[in-house]
Amino acid sequence: MLAYIAFALPRITRQERADKATPSIHASFGEKQRAFLDFVLSQYVAEGLEELDRDKLHPLLRLRYGALSDAILDLGPAPEIGKMFVSFQQFLY
Repeated sequence: MLAYIAFALPRITRQERADKATPSIHASFGEKQRAFLDFVLSQYVAEGLEELDRDKLHPLLRLRYGALSDAILDLGPAPEIGKMFVSFQQFLY
């Protein structure tokens, strides 16, 4: 949005942003992490930027896995999941 305002660059949709970021995300994370991050990206595309807020991590994990314990079994320790959730966003913006 800032590039659009400051430099009159064309706006890109969330879908275009996610599509552009996906190859870098897939190259940077393991298979199970990619599956979760693809889910997060689909939520971001459908619902908006709020889905990337740190407060949304637990609800997203519950939505995807049902229980946080299942998410931890699949993705690793909670601090690592948090780090992954924050770090993948660099590829979007």
